[in-house]
Amino acid sequence: MFIKEVESFIEEDLGYDDVSCTIVPDRPVEAIIFTKEACIIAGTKEAGSIFSYLGIQAETTLKDGDRVKEGEIIFRLKGGAVSILRAERLALNFLGHLSGIATLTRACVDTVRRYSETTRVACTRKTTPGIRKFEKLAVAAGGGDTHRFNLSDSLMIKDNHVKLMGIEAAIEAAKSTSFTRKIEVEVESAEDAVLAAKLGADIIMLDNMQPEIVRRTLDILKGKGLRESVIVEASGGISQVNLESYAKTGVDVISMGSLIHKSSWIDLSLEIVS
Repeated sequence: MFIKEVESFIEEDLGYDDVSCTIVPDRPVEAIIFTKEACIIAGTKEAGSIFSYLGIQAETTLKDGDRVKEGEIIFRLKGGAVSILRAERLALNFLGHLSGIATLTRACVDTVRRYSETTRVACTRKTTPGIRKFEKLAVAAGGGDTHRFNLSDSLMIKDNHVKLMGIEAAIEAAKSTSFTRKIEVEVESAEDAVLAAKLGADIIMLDNMQPEIVRRTLDILKGKGLRESVIVEASGGISQVNLESYAKTGVDVISMGSLIHKSSWIDLSLEIVS
């Protein structure tokens, strides 16, 4: 985490006159952060940056992606009482939110692994403005794929691009941008998937297709000798409820906005022990 980010987050939480933390005697104390439920931990680096900025000595044996049990200690802290109180909610917010994402991601990856050793589970750009990179790194901690971090990472031709330009013109324009960027095309039919593959798309996203249609589209691509030339991604409305059906289709990537926007925060707590 950059110092400017830490300062921005702290400024938001402290405000201009912190009367809540400064009423306590500022003496050296020790504290622990522990989880109240089993989870995949994430956010340790972000919490560590907050502790470091506030002059708090933080020790942990854990790293993002580790599985922890209910009641397990995540951090042992030493520092001034005021600083630890100031760090408390901010650090817990990052740990709770990011661990929730990592935990849901790991559960989804485990579901997919029962049917495929190669299919990737990816997130999308449906993220919280300002903390996207942290949320996507939490997906990675859970064993998922981060997909694009932003619009500059790769070129995705979506339905509105096609409405404005058509698939052929959009792919041609995309190819002219740079040889280093992969081109992904969002399609809603097997016919458009075949067309995109023939025009040289690197990735084809099957958008909002039911699992049986995804399977049929893959068979059509294979029958035309196009299956091996493209990465095929299924996306749109996929959650834990229907994930198993998509995992059985044989797609290369299953992207899920729900990894982030439907994750539940993990309950953690900070307790001063001396």
